[in-house]
Amino acid sequence: MNELIKAWLTEQGVQQVYLDSAAIAIGVAVILVISSISFYVAKYHILKVIQRVIVHSKNKWDDALIEHNVLNRVTLLIPFILMLFLAPIILPDDSLSQPVMILVAKVILTFQIARSISALLNAGRSGYQETAKQRYLPLNAIIQMIKLALYIVASIIIVALIIDRSPVYLLSGLGALTAVLLLVFQDTIKGLVASIQISANRMVVTGDWVELPKYGADGDVIEIGLSTVKIENFDKTITTVPTYALISDSFRNWRNMYHTGARRIKRSIIIDLGSIDFFSADKIQQLSNASLLNNYLNDKKQQLASQSKQDNDDESLVKINHRQLTNIGTFRAYITEYLQRNQQVRSNLTCMVRQLPATENGLPLEIYCFADTTDWLTYEAIQADIFDHLFAVASQFELRVFQHPSGHDWQRKS
Repeated sequence: MNELIKAWLTEQGVQQVYLDSAAIAIGVAVILVISSISFYVAKYHILKVIQRVIVHSKNKWDDALIEHNVLNRVTLLIPFILMLFLAPIILPDDSLSQPVMILVAKVILTFQIARSISALLNAGRSGYQETAKQRYLPLNAIIQMIKLALYIVASIIIVALIIDRSPVYLLSGLGALTAVLLLVFQDTIKGLVASIQISANRMVVTGDWVELPKYGADGDVIEIGLSTVKIENFDKTITTVPTYALISDSFRNWRNMYHTGARRIKRSIIIDLGSIDFFSADKIQQLSNASLLNNYLNDKKQQLASQSKQDNDDESLVKINHRQLTNIGTFRAYITEYLQRNQQVRSNLTCMVRQLPATENGLPLEIYCFADTTDWLTYEAIQADIFDHLFAVASQFELRVFQHPSGHDWQRKS
């Protein structure tokens, strides 16, 4: 081919002294033009047809090839492959241009092949995340580790090509650098080990709601990487946490709450101790009209009647020696029945009202139950409805909900 170019140049009247340089220049130009045309045809014609086929196909996995630019990166291989094959044919063997162009083609091909494999790995990860029912496999960490190894190998091959030595020669020298490599990649190695342990123990998967107070993270896991875990907090900020922190530090995972389909309500209403007292017979009769207290009051009346028959104390000492209904006990029974009849509270999970130790603020009554939802907005609405009702109904039991005095309280007293 080179001889044909020289013959043509001779016919055009090019002097012999410039003949070799002109032939090389034309040869390089021809290779670049052919390579550019091949890239143009591949990207703007062949690739367009392939993309239309992928878009109109029923398969979903092939859409990831477009999303992650796999086909675009593969297209970039074509001009350099042509350059690699055309250089020995068009350029003279005794010139420096042929080995330089071959070297450039090999170096760029090596780097571009690594980029294409990297994009293909990203496409495979997307396909797995869309189809996998359980995402316990630490795919992000594995893929990042493969990419790291891939680019290291590509770099070694490129250096070997430039210095014209076998890659084995360079790899043999890495043994002496093992300690340095371990020091440089210690976080990567710890992250890989942590990712394997997280996967094996099914501790965290993408989409879990986790809390790590030490790192100020409280939100959904959006990515588990080789060295970091990305958590999107509820204020839409992103917190990055070292992957190995999930096995070295404690954290809370709310995944089982979603699997259960219920979310716990655990909140107290504080009763003023000065408002706790026995109920009078009139008050008991008045509360008997409440359907939520019918069974409770009937049972208590029978128990108290039976107790009074056994005691022969003076009637004036009844309140001291005899059992009597208290407003706080009746209020607890009312709340329990109210929660059990509430269709938005799970009846098959723990549901109770308990007294906590009294404090200087009063007597806490803790409501412990589970809302029949995991949706945050619905959960907060259910919880608010319950306590709205309890705060409003407490006065019907002659109980006062405690709060510290405000300026309005002092104005009312004066």
